[in-house]
Amino acid sequence: MDDELSDAHYEALASIRHELRRFLHFSEQAASASGVTAQQHQALLAIRASGGSMLVGALADHLLLRPHSASEHVDRLVKLGLVRRGGGTTDKRQVPVELTSQGKAMLASLSRVHREELRRIRPLLTQLIGTL
Repeated sequence: MDDELSDAHYEALASIRHELRRFLHFSEQAASASGVTAQQHQALLAIRASGGSMLVGALADHLLLRPHSASEHVDRLVKLGLVRRGGGTTDKRQVPVELTSQGKAMLASLSRVHREELRRIRPLLTQLIGTL
């Protein structure tokens, strides 16, 4: 296998990074329009993807945050009515967090528009990746 990168490889890599940045910008704007930050949206996705309940410590790992920072994110999501803490210990990292019906509805709406956007850019990304 030839490890040399051609001009076309650099162009493809630049285009892929550009499209990924555009998608992230789209995602940030969609989240903001729904009243949450991109990181809060990611937290809602992580909770839903884990089966609907997740310990704050596991959420911290998923978000690449320290547990106390994740706990603060959860506090803000609770105030927004998007998640609730389950019963547990006094250690907030060991308390399960689950989506409320409002959180589920918001996440479903955000996920639909994200799926549409990903479907839109999929052919371009597939083509670009194929050139590598």
